[in-house]
Amino acid sequence: MGADQTDILALAANRLGWLDDRQRVLARNIANSDTPGYVPRDEQPFAKSLADLQVDPVQTNPMHLSGSADIAGTVMMRPRQRSIDGNAVSLDEEMTKVADTDTQQRLVTGLIGKYASMYATALGKG
Repeated sequence: MGADQTDILALAANRLGWLDDRQRVLARNIANSDTPGYVPRDEQPFAKSLADLQVDPVQTNPMHLSGSADIAGTVMMRPRQRSIDGNAVSLDEEMTKVADTDTQQRLVTGLIGKYASMYATALGKG
């Protein structure tokens, strides 16, 4: 997919879908915070999903910095500690991830709203 074929709304919809899945996984982790032997899970990073689509950054202006699609340094963090019953859920970490996911959802929905507003303005209805 080249720069001329990028569909911002489809990308935003994919991101929202990923964020929805992540919220569901995090909620399951929190719900099982007292389950003996439960190991928390997380979604694969969204950047990895984009890499699978082979979306490469494009330098559209020589004055801009060139991008990088390298995500080789991305690793999934393993739980640092477990309780006596073997549960590895840290409520602090999970709640931080939930807050981060909420912030990202607000960012994407704001982007969609701005994009729709630009369309309305271009059509003379804004």
